[in-house]
Amino acid sequence: MFCASRSSATARAAAMKDFVRGFAAIFLPNARASAMMSSTGASFHQGGCRHLPYRRRMPPIGQESAIRCNPHARPAIRRALRASTHNGKLMSKRFSERILNFLRQPEYVPVRAARLAKDMGIAEAEYGDFHDAVDALRRVGRVVLGTGNAVMLPHPPNQIVGTFRGNPRGFGFVVPDSATTHGDLYIGKGDTLDAVTGDRVLCQVISRGRREGKEAFGGRILKVIERGDSKFVGQLRNESGLWFVQPDGNTLHFPIFVGDIGAKGAREGDQVVVEIVRYPGEGRQAKGVIVERLGGRGQPGVDLNSIIRQYNLPESFPDEVLADARAVAKEFDPDREVSEREDISDRLTITIDPDDAKDFDDAITLERLDGSAGSARRGAHADPSRHGAAHARRAADSSSRKQRAAGEGAVWELGVHIADVSHFVREGRPMDDEARERGTSVYFPGHVIPMLPEVLSNGICSLQEAESRLCKSAFIRYDPYGRVLSARFANTVIKSDKRLTYRQASGILDGHTSGIPKPIVEMVLEMDRLAKAIQKRRIDDGMIVLDLPAVDLILDDDGRVIDAQPEDKSFSHTIIEMFMVEANEAVARLMDRLGVPCIRRIHPDPDEDSLEAMARFMRAAGFPVPKKITPRDLQALLEPLKGRPEGYAVNLAVLRSMQLAEYSPKKIGHFALASRHYTHFTSPIRRYADLMVHRLLQGYFDGPFGGRNKAGLEDVPDEDELIEMGRRLSYVSRRAESAEQELRTVKVLQLLTEHVGDEFEGVVTGVTNFGLFVQHPKYLIDGLLRIEDLGDDWWEPDVKAGRVVGERTRQTFTMGTMLRVQIVEVDVSARQMNLALVQGGQPVRRRGGPMGEPYGRRRERAEGGRGHGGKKGHRKGPPPRPGGKGGRHKGKRGRR
Repeated sequence: MFCASRSSATARAAAMKDFVRGFAAIFLPNARASAMMSSTGASFHQGGCRHLPYRRRMPPIGQESAIRCNPHARPAIRRALRASTHNGKLMSKRFSERILNFLRQPEYVPVRAARLAKDMGIAEAEYGDFHDAVDALRRVGRVVLGTGNAVMLPHPPNQIVGTFRGNPRGFGFVVPDSATTHGDLYIGKGDTLDAVTGDRVLCQVISRGRREGKEAFGGRILKVIERGDSKFVGQLRNESGLWFVQPDGNTLHFPIFVGDIGAKGAREGDQVVVEIVRYPGEGRQAKGVIVERLGGRGQPGVDLNSIIRQYNLPESFPDEVLADARAVAKEFDPDREVSEREDISDRLTITIDPDDAKDFDDAITLERLDGSAGSARRGAHADPSRHGAAHARRAADSSSRKQRAAGEGAVWELGVHIADVSHFVREGRPMDDEARERGTSVYFPGHVIPMLPEVLSNGICSLQEAESRLCKSAFIRYDPYGRVLSARFANTVIKSDKRLTYRQASGILDGHTSGIPKPIVEMVLEMDRLAKAIQKRRIDDGMIVLDLPAVDLILDDDGRVIDAQPEDKSFSHTIIEMFMVEANEAVARLMDRLGVPCIRRIHPDPDEDSLEAMARFMRAAGFPVPKKITPRDLQALLEPLKGRPEGYAVNLAVLRSMQLAEYSPKKIGHFALASRHYTHFTSPIRRYADLMVHRLLQGYFDGPFGGRNKAGLEDVPDEDELIEMGRRLSYVSRRAESAEQELRTVKVLQLLTEHVGDEFEGVVTGVTNFGLFVQHPKYLIDGLLRIEDLGDDWWEPDVKAGRVVGERTRQTFTMGTMLRVQIVEVDVSARQMNLALVQGGQPVRRRGGPMGEPYGRRRERAEGGRGHGGKKGHRKGPPPRPGGKGGRHKGKRGRR
């Protein structure tokens, strides 16, 4: 079948063609076999025929030993597999040494295989053979794939690659790229090399003996593989004629010395952006150049711009993106779309959002199906004949016959209608490229960085009152106990009848209905009944409901905080949250039933160490905890503590035991929601993950997955693509949350600089080896009360149990303890507030050096340290709940 004179690429193509012909003849009907054979010119790769439609892809080569050895298999298949494997070995050998030599170069930075091929100068015609060689090296363990499928040499078992997170006190942590048995590694002060926060490093794992019956590990950085950020934001200072920038926050713990400051017109005390040109090392200081002057500290807008630069957030949209958005908006004509969609514009439809919201991406309809009062219909049922033949062919019902039969006894049909962003933002267009890069909208106090241009986000994609809008809709039927009986999905045209605020909806629930039309009042009351049934069902299933305080910041015209008030936690928020969770879950169930790879929103179970730490705290606080903790156990602990002083500490301990939610194609469910199937579908205006799911749903409406449909849908992404995209979207989501929280922290600290000397009664929210964190009751920001300022005793911290005990007096401070403290120092640059304990009406005098320097007895252990905003820098768990957008600052991230 193969001869020596034949080129490898030609030989493999012939082998693959034989394989496809044989495979099609055996397994496919004649018509499909003929269609498949007409496409044998498609590009192939080692993982199989990637461009065949979904569910029609061939088994991967190299994994078909069962067929190869099967005497009943067609000879063409056996020959193709044998020859392809033999030929692959010959060609792999050609590239193997070149690849390994390239990876051994000291300057090599791990990249994906496609980029590696370009860096190595591989000809495009040889890409297939090159990828075969990489796969072959992987199979024998000579190369491995790291984060983002980057190709790298394997490291010894005692070495790992990860991201460094530094602490201002000189130590830090390395977060491994992939799962390990030891988790994050503590790096001592003398073992950090010249790594700074955000750098990818090669780290040696070191055993540090046994603690509490388990082996403890630390690490030593051997090499900085790749630098993270090279630009930092900070204040320009001068000491003894030397100019330097002290970066804001806890990212860097060293100053960056700069030379000429006149080029950018910077003056002492200004906020500037500095780029490092020489990192610190043995006997040398960091050196940099000022690349931008942001303005004087405290000037309006400087704090916002500082955070935007610090987190490398996008700002204005490129001209081609704005032009694309304007063109799409100009072409939009809802009347043209009615024939292709289910027209439900006659149904009573409402939106419920914050007072200052501008982008309305979800609307609700609700109908009673049992003839009871409160049916939320404006008129007669929509006539299916009006929906057009095209819609009749495409309308999708996810329920089976059995589910439909069960659905006949339904009490409610909930309609969750989400702006059809995928109709306007097409793959490959400038808007899509920009949205993919941004990944999410960012909601700051008083300012929003949108994912999409405003002509879409606040215009044609916003479900405004009395405007016809295109949606993707989920229609879910429920029994009287809030259990799902069936679900269907459709492209729809809706028209919102009333834009309600949460405040107005809460008023209706409290009986304040003046000026609200009766059908809307009845609908809101019906929504309340259904949401309570859903919530009860979900809590019974193990959903965790945390009861933690949150505040809205009140800003003046210059963006400065002038006040704060408790966040509205009325049940109207829960109604919308429950409905959004149900819609997300229904779409995820559909995708899982179809077996379609998609981006999911996953929340892994808490890891063993985190659960053990939480259980230890609970037991120390006197709460019985079972050995194996389930979500139901956690909710059972939380429920009776609502409103009690100790409840805050328990809620906080549960929060910190949890891992971060993330985007991934893995099917592991959502721990906090007690959901086996979960994705994000309900916010495509502000989350790219939701837009990806909408495109998959459109593919379902249009026909079989794979190929290209009329909406320009690309082939269904494969697992590797989804893994990489999930990592990217998880990163931008966490970046947005961190940026939002840090700006809130900065604004509150700016206000509290005017309140040094004030006293307040606060709750202990954290215990470390060097002190307690006490939360301000009004602004919910943590201040540090150092151990040596607790009084005249020898204090022993027990971080895992969340307490500090005096050796002589046996006085104990635990998480949840209420303390009266005084604000003694505020450092906005360091994102830090220092406190003193008030005893007998007088603050306990501090000892030691200036703020930020160590005092007295210290231990540098893995339990120490917090990042900005009071978060533990190294521990897993969601960040403090961020707010949202402008004025009264409360955002849209609460909808899960």
